[in-house]
Amino acid sequence: MNKLLKQIARFGIVGVICFLIDFGIYTVLNLLFRATGFAGSFPQYYLVSQFISFIISTVANYLLSMKYVFVRRDDLSRQKEFLIFFILSCIGLVINELALFVGMDVIYGNWQWMRSWMSTGMAETFWKLFATGVVMVYNFISRKMTLEKKS
Repeated sequence: MNKLLKQIARFGIVGVICFLIDFGIYTVLNLLFRATGFAGSFPQYYLVSQFISFIISTVANYLLSMKYVFVRRDDLSRQKEFLIFFILSCIGLVINELALFVGMDVIYGNWQWMRSWMSTGMAETFWKLFATGVVMVYNFISRKMTLEKKS
């Protein structure tokens, strides 16, 4: 059990680093899209921001996770390992995008009381954090089950 807790702690550290990469790019792109007027012509601009930040943070996450968190399987080539990691991450992206869409468009977009006390930027941050938490649990379990060498 101690080994699992250490692994979860390392996963958490890698996750924080990659979250900062993801969240930083996501936030900068949202600000850029609002400043340039792209947000006015495409109301779901935050989904584009999420997609771009996801790709960049996924590569960083793969490199850090396979170096510091998970013990590589001997029966997987690096290419196959990355492909599995990427597919699992894409499933996580779908979960993330769905959580963002439901949070922003269904809940925030339709509940006036929430919009009365929460700015758009604050809502984007709140729903991004929520989605990240959900996907973090999925990522650890799915990667541990598929990518890690069995003892």
